[in-house]
Amino acid sequence: MALSQVTPSLFLSGADAPLNGALMSQKGITLIVNATLSHALPSHPGVECLRVPVCDLPCEPLGLHFDRVAERIHGNRAGGTLVHCAAGRSRSPALVMAYLMRFRGATLRQAHRRVLESRPCIRINAGFWEQLLQYERRLYGRNTVRVEPEGAGPLWAGPEGPRGSE
Repeated sequence: MALSQVTPSLFLSGADAPLNGALMSQKGITLIVNATLSHALPSHPGVECLRVPVCDLPCEPLGLHFDRVAERIHGNRAGGTLVHCAAGRSRSPALVMAYLMRFRGATLRQAHRRVLESRPCIRINAGFWEQLLQYERRLYGRNTVRVEPEGAGPLWAGPEGPRGSE
């Protein structure tokens, strides 16, 4: 999957899409958030790049970047934002979900559903899930999701109790 649109001005991708200047121009991208250690920061006229230097490992402190990235996405009034990592499956979707919680009023459950609908290939690692759960608790004082061990994925907490992935 090349480029996935989450909102009218927010996109997710792997590392190849931001290298395509014509695509960045066509989508009106003025901010690229690069959540990798080593993938190139492209140089396109009028496009700012922000590096989030983390690996896709459960022990990496991606949550330390949630507020900074969410604020930067929210403050990008000049055009669209592309958030990417190597494959667009773990780091970048987690950052987008944090943004949706912080500035769009989404619960973690709602943010996950929205990102999954736009990019079905996401697979956020267990450590990043835990950091998203902590972030949701900090923002809203409760969790709408719990994550089962052994890769069972998210379970949705609700009045009737947890349910499997939807």
